[in-house]
Amino acid sequence: MNFQLSKFLLALCVILAFSAAGVGVALRSIWFIVIAFLVGFALMGYGISLKNKETS
Repeated sequence: MNFQLSKFLLALCVILAFSAAGVGVALRSIWFIVIAFLVGFALMGYGISLKNKETS
C-alpha cells in the first residue's frame, strides 16, 4: 500500500471545508455555512468519482 499525496490533500481539504462550516455556525453566517458545505460536498464527490474511475 503506497501513500498517495494528492488523495491525502483532497481528504484534508474536505475536512477543512466541513470544519469551516462549523466556524460559520459559530459566526452565525448562513452564507458561509452554505458555501462551506457546498465546497465540502463537491470535493467529496470529486474524490469518490476518482476512486470509482480507479477501480473500474
